[in-house]
Amino acid sequence: MMDLTGFEHYLREQGLAMHTVRGYVRDVAAFVRWFEQTNGEPFALPSVTPTDLREWRGYLQHRLKAATVNRKMAALVRYLRWARAQGQIAEDPSVGLTWTLPRLERRPRWLDKRERYALLRTLEQDVQTARLRYPKRWVQHVRNALLTRFLLHTGLRVSEALALRWGDVALRERSGWVLVREGKGRLQAEVPLNAEARKALREWLEVQGQGTPEAGGRVWPITARTYQRYLERTRRRAGLERLTPHTLRHTFGRMLVEQGVPLQTVSRLMRHRNVQTTMLYIMPGERDLERAVEALAG
Repeated sequence: MMDLTGFEHYLREQGLAMHTVRGYVRDVAAFVRWFEQTNGEPFALPSVTPTDLREWRGYLQHRLKAATVNRKMAALVRYLRWARAQGQIAEDPSVGLTWTLPRLERRPRWLDKRERYALLRTLEQDVQTARLRYPKRWVQHVRNALLTRFLLHTGLRVSEALALRWGDVALRERSGWVLVREGKGRLQAEVPLNAEARKALREWLEVQGQGTPEAGGRVWPITARTYQRYLERTRRRAGLERLTPHTLRHTFGRMLVEQGVPLQTVSRLMRHRNVQTTMLYIMPGERDLERAVEALAG
């Protein structure tokens, strides 16, 4: 297998989040495997041609959504540009190649009021059941439920929440905030905490029996993959169509809009680079459109 250590080191130096770095490396490694299987020869960077890239894109296009194809192609293009800069190839075969696919317009999927109720009720039931049936793992169930409530009321990306250290958290009686960092510890934003988010953190401290935690300790000691699996189980129990960490973020944005918060403020709280992205939260969601067309039949 091609050694991608140098490329990985470069991505880390660029300050990319670790999950992004790992994703890029996995995507390039997948191309290397495909190249060897398709061409019947060991992978060598100088052997990669524009035709290989077009065929790889077509291979992905028949199996994956446009957004996923674009992400995988972006990783490969970045790898080739890095290799060219390192002198590993004389020419970059991706130059002049149109590698992005048009994406279908997809509105954010958020939880409506009924779905939020179902989620919160399921979280409470899970904790209650775990205390009786799985007392040794009860703390983990509490952690997962509290993390879900925390994400729902902060709008943090799951990578941001899992990177939090207690030294990044300030809790007061009527206010609080967290410092969200990006990449190699770079400060990105100071995010305010509402009463529900503060309550989730205090309950988590209480469950752990911690008064003043160590500043360097992780707030939420769980991996993103484990948490995603937990959310999938919760989704099934709650009877929801979709529940991911990003669903919680979208729900946070939608709740702000429903409360009449000005769009510019919502944009700041969501930390969108462009207010046009925030505009999606004032548009009808997929559920709203479904109800609209069903009303004609009723």
